[in-house]
Amino acid sequence: MDKCAVYPGTFDPITNGHLDIVERAAKLFSKIIVAVGENPEKTPLFSHNERFELVKEAVSALELPNITVGQFTGLLAQYAQDTDATAIIRGLRAVSDFEHEFQMALANRKLFPDAETVFLMPSEPFVYLNSSMVKVIARNDGNISQFVPPCVEKALLEKIGGIK
Repeated sequence: MDKCAVYPGTFDPITNGHLDIVERAAKLFSKIIVAVGENPEKTPLFSHNERFELVKEAVSALELPNITVGQFTGLLAQYAQDTDATAIIRGLRAVSDFEHEFQMALANRKLFPDAETVFLMPSEPFVYLNSSMVKVIARNDGNISQFVPPCVEKALLEKIGGIK
């Protein structure tokens, strides 16, 4: 039986920590959809389409046949239902992430009870890593090559060139 999971995020930008979760989730499910979402509560550096294109490029470099990239606006639960997902993948870096993620998981369960939320911890090198940190490092001329794939490093350095 095919099991599809959605791994949603703003991915502004996608990091090596996100890709670590994708690779590990790909071993658990027959299909993973990395879903680039619009979150009206966030003001992303990259546009929705730019984030979608960066995620597609970063994910394609993994060369995993069971991974696709999608995009959505609105409710994640509706997107999961529309894609016949049986699971929603969420990454947990630290205890501080848990309360927010737990609340979202409960809300998604109410809205779409056919999908389970599965929490994955990142591999140790990525436990502290998030997109905001990467942007701060890049804005301050730090080396971000160890935190993001090459396509993201290039796009981020081009984007922030005049924003410092």
